[in-house]
Amino acid sequence: MPSCLITGVTGQDGAYLSHFMLQKGYRVFGLLRRSASSDVVGERLDWLGIRDQVELVDGNLVDVSSLIRVVQECQPDEVYNLGAQSFVAASWQQPLLTSQVTGLGAANMLEALHIARPQARFYQASSSEMFGLIQAPQQNETTPFHPRSPYAVAKLYAHWMTVNHRESFGMHTSSGILFNHESPLRGIEFVTRKITDGVARIKLGLAHELPLGNLEAQRDWGHARDYVRAMWQMLQQDTPDDYVIATGRTTSIREFCRLAFGYAQLNYEDHVVVRAGLLRPAEVDLLLGDAGKAKRKLNWQPTISLEDMIAEMVEADLARHRARMRA
Repeated sequence: MPSCLITGVTGQDGAYLSHFMLQKGYRVFGLLRRSASSDVVGERLDWLGIRDQVELVDGNLVDVSSLIRVVQECQPDEVYNLGAQSFVAASWQQPLLTSQVTGLGAANMLEALHIARPQARFYQASSSEMFGLIQAPQQNETTPFHPRSPYAVAKLYAHWMTVNHRESFGMHTSSGILFNHESPLRGIEFVTRKITDGVARIKLGLAHELPLGNLEAQRDWGHARDYVRAMWQMLQQDTPDDYVIATGRTTSIREFCRLAFGYAQLNYEDHVVVRAGLLRPAEVDLLLGDAGKAKRKLNWQPTISLEDMIAEMVEADLARHRARMRA
């Protein structure tokens, strides 16, 4: 039985990837950072019905000694580094923590593998936020980076450390430059989930308005289930490489609101209010990915439309709030 180690296992991507890998017949280890909220860390794994099938192991991306120990104990064939401080807005308030976890955390995991399991294949969760102030209307693997947040800067360091280990030590290290991808398991602090949760609360009479920041920012949004499949496909290649994963369709936050509220038969203009305090210090105005390389080399393409994803998210949030109202 092949085995894998997933950092960030309790997050959106970690949960979906765990489910995918279990279906592929892998033994799945998940790196778990101990915290005061340990009673709810498995909420996403519970949602997918797989918590008992994932073997959680103690460790922390900022503690390289713990990573070496985990790698020695688990002996994974594949490692997926999804763990990060991944909320862009918070990275301005916590830039050093973001650098340590999102940037140095990846370097620590690469070093642990170099020492204890150099033959393991490694996936780094890079981000479209690295493109930032875009240098081309559609971004691919050759587009120059210009990060516009501490999060993006940290991701860029992790990305280049992944490339460096591939080129310096011959390790099988690949990066997926993933554009925005969402699902019902997305954290409530992210704008897409904030919107669908707001739609559900307004529809059920629990709220009347939804405060948001910049409605004109445009993103290339896909579904997390499609994107974790691409992660696995990268590590099945004989030669490691970097791949942009995207839908090739960009949508504004305003249009996302229109679709989400429209699904619930509501008009977003009656409920969405723009608050200056929610604007970013430096905005990324437009991201649009070109996943041509992934389509050619991995035979990957998205299967879930934006409209279907939004419908799934709104339905999930309606179900959550109805359950709380009955409790």
